[in-house]
Parts: sequence; C-alpha cells; structure tokens
Amino acid sequence: MGHPDTSIKYDGTRDTADSPTSKGHSLGTQRDDAELTAEIQEWLDSLDYVLGDGGPDKVRRILEELQIHAFEKGVRFPFSANTPYINSIHETEQEPYPGNREIEHRLKSIIRWNAMAMVVRANRHHDGIGGHISTYASSATLLEVGFNHFFRAPSNGHDGDMVYFQGHASPGIYARAFMEGRLTEQQLENFRLETGGNGLSSYPHPWLMPGFWQFPTVSMGLTSIQAIYQARFNRYLEDRGLKEPSDAKVWAFMGDGETDEPESLGAITLPSREGLDNLIFVINCNLQRLDGPVRGNGKIIQELEAAFRGAGWNVIKVIWGSDWDPLLNKDDDNLLIRRMGEAVDGEYQKYSVESGDYIRKHFFGAYEPLKELVEHYSDQELQRLNRGGHDPVKVYNAYKRAVEHRGSPTVILAKTIKGYGLGESGEGKNISHQQKKLNEEELTAFRNRFGIPISDTEVADAPFYKPPEDSPVTQYLHEKREKLGGYLPVRKSTVEPIPMPEDQVFAETLAGSDGRAVSSTMAFVRLLAKLLRDPGIGDLIVPIVPDEARTFGMEALFRQAGIYSHAGQVYEPVDRENLLYYKEARDGQILEEGITEAGAMASFIAAGTAYANHGVNTIPMYIYYSMFGFQRIGDLVWAAADQRCKGFMIGGTAGRTTLNGEGLQHQDGHSHVLAMTVPNLLCYDPAFAYEIAIIVREGLRRMYVEQEDIFYYLTVENENYEMPPMNAGVEEGVLRGMYKFRPATNPDGKHRAHLFGSGSILNEALQAQVLLSEQFGIDADVWSVTSHKELRRDGLEVDRWNRLHPDAEQQTTWIQQQLVDEPGVFVAASDYMKLLPDSIAQWFPRKLYSLGTDGFGRSDTREALRDHFEIDARFIAYTTLTALVDQGELDPGVLPDAIKQLNINPDKPDPVKA
Repeated sequence: MGHPDTSIKYDGTRDTADSPTSKGHSLGTQRDDAELTAEIQEWLDSLDYVLGDGGPDKVRRILEELQIHAFEKGVRFPFSANTPYINSIHETEQEPYPGNREIEHRLKSIIRWNAMAMVVRANRHHDGIGGHISTYASSATLLEVGFNHFFRAPSNGHDGDMVYFQGHASPGIYARAFMEGRLTEQQLENFRLETGGNGLSSYPHPWLMPGFWQFPTVSMGLTSIQAIYQARFNRYLEDRGLKEPSDAKVWAFMGDGETDEPESLGAITLPSREGLDNLIFVINCNLQRLDGPVRGNGKIIQELEAAFRGAGWNVIKVIWGSDWDPLLNKDDDNLLIRRMGEAVDGEYQKYSVESGDYIRKHFFGAYEPLKELVEHYSDQELQRLNRGGHDPVKVYNAYKRAVEHRGSPTVILAKTIKGYGLGESGEGKNISHQQKKLNEEELTAFRNRFGIPISDTEVADAPFYKPPEDSPVTQYLHEKREKLGGYLPVRKSTVEPIPMPEDQVFAETLAGSDGRAVSSTMAFVRLLAKLLRDPGIGDLIVPIVPDEARTFGMEALFRQAGIYSHAGQVYEPVDRENLLYYKEARDGQILEEGITEAGAMASFIAAGTAYANHGVNTIPMYIYYSMFGFQRIGDLVWAAADQRCKGFMIGGTAGRTTLNGEGLQHQDGHSHVLAMTVPNLLCYDPAFAYEIAIIVREGLRRMYVEQEDIFYYLTVENENYEMPPMNAGVEEGVLRGMYKFRPATNPDGKHRAHLFGSGSILNEALQAQVLLSEQFGIDADVWSVTSHKELRRDGLEVDRWNRLHPDAEQQTTWIQQQLVDEPGVFVAASDYMKLLPDSIAQWFPRKLYSLGTDGFGRSDTREALRDHFEIDARFIAYTTLTALVDQGELDPGVLPDAIKQLNINPDKPDPVKA
C-alpha cells in the first residue's frame, strides 16, 4: 500500500527522499522545482519532436550520446535493468486477435472443468492420490493461445515445436487430449492410477507414456536448463548438416516460484551468447509458491526482468489485461503507472481475493487522483480488472512478437492468479497449490462461472463433459490443430538402426597395449578417435566434455573433430601454431561446455533423445570427472532415464585412490552406488582396454541397432598400467558383470581362494594372488568384476522368477553358474564403497568378504591411499587369510605373523572415521 508522500522511481521502487509537500520545504525550493518542471517539459517536447521527425532510432541515438556526454562530465546514473511495471507491448501496437474468441473461451472453459474434475474425482475414489488444479487454472489462457495459434506439431513439412509443459499443469494437457479424442474417459478416470495399464501419469513422464510426453518437467528447475541446451543442440544438428534448418521453436513453460532453483537461471547467458532466437520461455507469474508468496515484499516480475535483460534476453511483460487499457490511457501524469510499480506482490495477491471496495480503498485510494480516475467504476468492475496472463489478446501479441523476434531468446513474463476460476475454494490463496477437493457448492460455482452444461443433479459428481464431434467447439479445436500440423504433446521414434562399425575399429583396443603402460581413460579416448573416423557412425557421435578435455588426453580430437561454435572461430587462438590448437568451427563436433556438468548433462540428454525428437541417431559420449556426475547432477541423470535417453556417460579419473593428488572433493568412491538407483542405466567399471571395447560395442548394438531404451555409465581411470590382449571367450562374462581373468597356478591346492577386483584395483588383486601363493601357499583365482549392477540385476531377476514359478525348474544366477563348483573363500575389493560388492553377496555360495573405500578421500600417493583405505594387495591377501581362518581351514595363529609379514599396522585409524 502506498502513501501520498512517497515518490516512485522509474523501476517502481520507493524513494525515501522527502516529498515537495513535506513540512519545512522552503518557498525557494518550490520555485526551483517549478523551474525544473518547466525545463523537463521543454526536453520532453523536444523529444516528441525528434520522435515525430526521425523516429525511435533517432531518439535512441540522441539519448545514447547524451548519456555518454553526461558520464564524461561526471554525472552518474543509478543502474536499473527494469522498465516500468506495465505491459511491454502498448495497446496501439497490438494486432487483432485472429481466432474466434467466443469459441475459444468455450473450449478453454470445458478443458478447465475436465481438468478440475479429473483431480477431484481421483481424490474422491482414492483419498490422498493427489493432483494439482491451481497451476493449470492459472495457465489455461497461456496454453490455449499456444495450442490454437502457435504450437506446431511435427509433420511432413515441419519439424514441429518442442514444448516443455509446466509439470503441475498436466491435468489441463490431459483434458485437452481428451477433447481431441486422444485420451479416453476411462484414462481420465484413472489419473494417477497407472499400474493397471490404462491410467495417466501424475506429471509429464516419457518413460510411462512414451507416445505422449516428450520431456519430464516436474522436477522444478530442470525445465530451463534442458530447454536451453535443447535449443542449442537443434542448431548444432543444423550447423553440422545432420538435419535441415528449421524455424521450429523450443517453448519452455515454468512457474515464477520455480525460478528459485539455481538451474532455472544458472544457464540463461548461454542462449543470448549463442543468439538462440529459437528459444521462448513463458514464465507463469502467479506470484505464489506452494506455501505462500514468491516475493511477498518484492516484485518477482521486475526481478526476473532484470535478470533476463541483464543476460541479453528479449523480455516481454504481460502484466495487465485489456480492462486496464482505458485507465492507462487516461493516466496523463503516469500516477497509475507509479502506483502499479509501488505495490508489492503480497499486496497484489491480497487484491486478487478481496472485494472491489477493498481495491478502491487500498490500491486506487493511495492517491486522490487515482481514486477519482475510477470513481465511475462499480465495485464489481474493479474486481474484474484482469491480469495480462488471462487475456488472450495480450498473450497472443506477446507470443507473436516472440516468434518473430530475431537475434536473441525471448522470455515472456505473464502475470496470472493461481487457482484462477476456483473462487472461494482456492483462487489466489496460499492453499491453492494443494487444492484437490471441492464440495458441491464450490463445484456448482465453478460450473456456473464457466457455463458447463451439467445439471444440478449431476454437478456434485463432477462428471466429465465432452461436446459432440460435430459441435462448433470440437470442430474448431480440430481445425486449429490440423493447421498446426497435428496434436501435441506427442513423441515419435521413426529412426532406422545404425550400421555397426567394422570389427577393425575395435581391433587395436581388443589387442591391448603391446607392453606399454596406458590408462583406461586413454584407451577409451583412442577408441573414441577411431569411432569418430568410422564412415557409418562417425558423424553421429557427439563428444561432450565440461572443460576437461586436456585432462582426459582428448586434445588430439580438437583438430580431428573441431569444437562446435555457431559463430565459428572469429579470433586467432593463442596456441594456433601448435598442432593440437583449440579449434572452434561452425561444423565442429565436440561440445566443449565449460565448467558446467549440469549443462553438459543437458546436452547429453538432447543428443541422447534426438532419435525421438529429430529422427536422428546421435550418439552422445560424455566424459567428465566422475565425482561431479551423479553426486552433482543426479536429478538430470534421472530425467535422462525418464526421457529414454541413449548414450555413454564416461566417468573419468574415477575411483577414490586412483586420482591420487586431488583430495576429498575430487575422489569418487560412490558413483557406482548412486548409479544403482537408475533402472535403465547399465554401469561398468572396466579394468582393461578390451573390456571397454566389448562394452562400447555392445552398447552401440543394443541402443542403436536393437533400439533399446537404455544408456551406459563407464568409469575409467588415469592410472597407467599394461593393457593385456583379450582372451577368447570372455565377452559374455565382461557384459554380464564377472569372469575369471587369471586362474590359480595350482587349482588343486590345499587352500583355495577367489579374489574379485574391478577397475584398477584388479591389479591389486593380481598382486595379492602372487603374495598368497609365494608367501602363504594359498592358491587363488582372480576374477574381473566389470559390473556389480549387472550382477545384482541378474540376481534379482532370477530370484523373482523362481519365487513366482515354484513349480518350474529353478533358474540360477550368473554368479551361481560361475562359482557352483569353486571351492575356497571369496574376497572382493574395489575403489568404491564396500556397499558395492556387498550388493551381490547374497548370491555367493559362501560368505563374501568386502573391501572398499568407505570414508572421505584425501591427497597422497596411490600406495598410501590404498594402505589408508585397506584395499591394496597386502590387505586383500590378509583378508583372504582371515576368511580361511573363519572357515576353519587355517589356524588363527597365522594371523599375527601375517600382519608382521605384510607390514600392516593394526592400530592405524579407521578410514571411515579418519
């Protein structure tokens, strides 16, 4: 609420300076003010003359020169990235609405009803099933204008627009699809009841509705970053000649409260830097979060305008509906605009639930001239003054301006009321987000407000309503969508299988390193270089790296594949004389994302879903510091899984002891544990180059030939050691998760053991094999465990099948098949938490002894770190001895001597607590 003695700055904030009418203001000052006012008027008259004579460009040039001149003379202006709190598009700039307003209003009202009825009915039948009414209620006009006039579906003549729908608005999207005949009444009845096979998912989930939803958007904050990198990837495909150039847009609908998430605004400089005018954000500013106001004491629209304008976006504000235009036209002294800028969002939220009399007193009553401005308005007319996001004319003109804009992305900030249309049951109230139930009186009020033809006897049941197919409303709906190419949302996959690379592409990697010590990271990078040269799939590979290419030895690919830049390379790089200089190119293949794992993962998702979104089988290979994968951007990995994404995530410098110098926040000992949570992600921790080749080849076959909806996570390390050639017959074991790498020299020895290692720790198991044989007379087999997750998946599947088929011949797990006739004890070690081998222990014939790197990492040599975490060859050998003692095969007296013999400090700190 404002006060007459408070002046308002251009950006709508309050100025604490005394007003000219305050007590003690001198007569001389008043005379000075009068002279200043006259001078200002002269300047304004001159500006009007220049505007009329030379137009806006001439005015802008003069103002720029004046500002520069003033700055040179020492005049400093307070910075503001804001424009006044009014619509960006003036009434006189508007174009006529092209649709039938009456029919569209009718259509929107029916969809509102069915969306509400779907949630209400679901919660009557199954209390607590949930659902959201208020988000769609506030965004119905924003969506319907888009559906009727802008959102293009993929068709023979057009790629179609990509629309990221606001997740909580899903009931409205379902209600429209019901009107279109794409969903049945039974499906609406089964909202959030999916396990029976004929229901609707709570939110946009491509995994659950693969023919309907394109993008999962309800993990708030992820819509923005995914849409940004999707728009950039669309340009990438065009610049590389993988698809024809298109004017298709990427639309991202979000809520204003959602912008609190760091991912929402964290990447907004990229699209302006890249000139992505194919990107349009629509932020539904209903001023409310789940619990209360977004910015009760401030103005979220002004805050977002400043952020986006500062980042270089084209900002279009849609704040006031057409009912405000006559008042603004009469606002000659800009007092109404001043008052609009003065009121804070908490007050606007209050106005949306109060009477016209309240609005007259508390909004217009702040200044006497404003009170006089609306004295001929009734209380009902004041209460009906609408917000821009509910006005189709205002929304249409904003959208049209956005799609025609060139050179930068556009954000539309549309002011709405949360729960619009719900009346006393929740409109504009803090509880509206959680609103799921309406009583008979509230349903009747809703029906009456939107004119739904349902009788008084039926209304209490909240029945669905669908007009006849030959009705004007239904025909109009189909005609509009037909002109725009078809129905949305829709997800289609029409790609053909890729040709598999020839065997020679993998031959060198399968053959090992010929006595040379190399890291598994370098083995992968060399394989990647060969795949990039493959004539069948080379152009389809999308290497992605977040500013760590040189760390991973990928700089040779700069020249081979180039770094993608829509602008090309307009500068001469400092290392231009070097063979491996930093080469940017418009048709570059590598996405060098900078220091942003979230952005890189968003690019991975865009590339990994291109088979469905573009009909192009791009193959993302995203290599990054493993520590900054699942731990940092696990939510995006989950979104990738939901979208049926394909590709290879490569966790480089993996393991808690192989990255020896980096310390606690770089050393990954748990990414494989976190990866366990993603159902369609296959995870491998290969030790040798040939294992990598086998896994990558199989991944290409399953994802891009068989077209399975899976993706891969591989960890590779920077520790150099000799890569052996592949032995015959190991492929199945590598892929299923475990195989015998080196048998014991004496398989018939008195005491037997089996040592299981993964990644670079397999080498420690091999050294332990020698220690046990030479110093203790224990014969041990060494097994390479390439995937704990695949072994666990297999175990769970077999257990389930056996449990549900008690009368059939019982199946056995891969672990059981491999170990059924193997005597001895079992000891497993990895560079990850003990939880990893523990996850498969239940399928071993006898107890599995697990060693791992539980606790915080630290900087030191690999030898010291492996001693600290107790996973080196000495501890593997000693644990084997303790296991044999436990099994009664050795006398306990051997253990004290073994501790001394192996130089183990029994009193060293527990690594978990250290």
